[in-house]
Amino acid sequence: MASLSDKICSEARGLAIDAVSTAKSGHLGLPLGATEVGYVLFGQKLRFNPQEPKWINRDVFVLSAGHGSMFLYGWLHLSGFNLTLDDIKQFRQLHSKTPGHPEFRETDGVESTTGPLGQGVANAVGYAVSAKMAAAHFNTEQHKIFTNKIVCLCGDGCLQEGVAHEAIAYAGHNKLDNLILIYDSNDVTLDAMAKETQSEDVELRFKSFGFDVHVVTEGHNVDAIAQAYDSAHSSTSGKPQILVVKTLIAKGIPEVAGTQKGHGEAGVKWGNEARVALGLPADQKYFVSEETRKFFQQKTEERTKDYEQWKALYEAWGAVNPQKKQLLEDTPAFGKGKVDFEALVQKIPTFTGNPSIATRKAGGDVLQPIAAHLPLLVGGSADLYGSTMNYIEGSPDWSPSNPTGRNFRFGIREHAMCSIMNGIAYHGIFRPSGATFLVFADYCRPAIRLAALSALPVLYIFTHDSVGVGEDGPTHQPVETVSSLRLIPNLDVIRPADPEETAGAFAAGLSRSDGPTLLSLTRQNLQYLTDADANTKRRGVLHGAYVLLKETSDLKIILLASGSEVQHAVNAAKKLGSGVRVVSVPSMEIFNRQTPEYRQSVIPTECKKRVAIEAGVTALWREFVGDQGTVIGINRFGISAPGPVVFKTLGITEEAVVSAAQQLLQN
Repeated sequence: MASLSDKICSEARGLAIDAVSTAKSGHLGLPLGATEVGYVLFGQKLRFNPQEPKWINRDVFVLSAGHGSMFLYGWLHLSGFNLTLDDIKQFRQLHSKTPGHPEFRETDGVESTTGPLGQGVANAVGYAVSAKMAAAHFNTEQHKIFTNKIVCLCGDGCLQEGVAHEAIAYAGHNKLDNLILIYDSNDVTLDAMAKETQSEDVELRFKSFGFDVHVVTEGHNVDAIAQAYDSAHSSTSGKPQILVVKTLIAKGIPEVAGTQKGHGEAGVKWGNEARVALGLPADQKYFVSEETRKFFQQKTEERTKDYEQWKALYEAWGAVNPQKKQLLEDTPAFGKGKVDFEALVQKIPTFTGNPSIATRKAGGDVLQPIAAHLPLLVGGSADLYGSTMNYIEGSPDWSPSNPTGRNFRFGIREHAMCSIMNGIAYHGIFRPSGATFLVFADYCRPAIRLAALSALPVLYIFTHDSVGVGEDGPTHQPVETVSSLRLIPNLDVIRPADPEETAGAFAAGLSRSDGPTLLSLTRQNLQYLTDADANTKRRGVLHGAYVLLKETSDLKIILLASGSEVQHAVNAAKKLGSGVRVVSVPSMEIFNRQTPEYRQSVIPTECKKRVAIEAGVTALWREFVGDQGTVIGINRFGISAPGPVVFKTLGITEEAVVSAAQQLLQN
């Protein structure tokens, strides 16, 4: 006679088979192969309250192998989250709570948007970092309100991705002993058996990273899995943990089990036979027995009691730590955390003496008063603090011995840096920022895209943003990068033109709560713009574009520019006469969100003669100059030479603006 755990696992497998069969798409392999892992986690070990899915001391579960989403949806449904059987029946359908891959904010219990393999591993590392910081900031000797674990289920594909390698190395080096990885080791990838593409010794690999390794050879034995999990959970080694669980992919459908055909939906053609073999009613799809319902109802009661005990601890902590409590509760983890632009920008002193400095230098100056005002703002750099200039002064590096440090040394791991920042943002307590050279955004792009998709308030401080990099040459001179980043939906890209616009850029980025912001900053010094006051320039950034220099007679032509090229537009305007308007466009995305009336006031449609200049590819500027305008830019890769020589050789000069404008005015 089957045990209750066996019955529950069979019913969980049945939900996956039925959902994938109904949708006629999806992945059966992991939901069927790792079912016993799911039972141990959701039926026994994980600490959560399904009625309070954002409980700050919950164990966080991340499904890095997001293609196996029915694993997560099935167990969330069974364990009492707000995910009904009707939601399961709507798997992969329009506007359902059960999309093809898990999406943050769409479904209670989904802790990160996963699917691109390896991202969830790095997100889990970010969660673990954030949980360590939270414990260090808010726990006291009398009241430890943060004691949770971060658990991540990953597969062969996740561990083959470079981002996972980077994140795992970071986790081991920084002794994230609150992290438990579970490797669904089924020896299969999508196209072939795993032996065709990997041969490393996984146990030795993780030991070399600084992990404790627990091998579970009987991956369908709930007692063996539970024992290994308990060993990992109770470890006092000070190391992150990994369970290597040997499983049979698509277990329950023998026609495809243990083969690459088990990965997707190929097994559904044998779904009815599989359900009968599992002991499920042949005539009742999506079957969940009363025994299973009662089991999880009892677990929910136990978990609710645990939550209530923690809540009493939290109230006692708050009574003696009111300032800590207020700080903690004013964060996205509690549905708050909105930063006011005006309050923030007022904390930044205006720059005196009209300094002609690089916007990366201005950014470093701006960051310090902001960091003093926002104590939960943290930052990092991919081995480039000396160049990106975003080190938060007065705070140590974050490390195992300094868990309240605010500066992360990510090493040369740009991809993991941005994915770890996503994990910190998902957690919702700390506000993450990170820096590298703009050209290396290509290493970061998958994580940036997911931050935009998940509406995470992450701040990217990317410097050396044009051919002004100079002698390092075209490998390090971004020409297409700014425009390509502007194409990512829900990512604000801001390219400030001087120190005051830089102040506005930081304030705009940090006052945004519904998506990420990327600051594109210069290596080279820029002319300080004296044609508008600091207030106008700072608040101009908040509108995306603004009139920096207004015409003093009838408007004849508009010059538009961003970042380091605004100075050329201003200087050209002064040579062209009184009918010239200069519009600074630090952010196309923000400007396009403004009202039609505001956009018309800045770039009136009646004035067809317009010239735009930017040290990059030209295509996106056509929207702003129209069919009759001219765009000056760089539609080729750069060259290795001193920065001023490169700009002159490639035609990014005020003389080029004057010439283009004169040609339009003569027509």
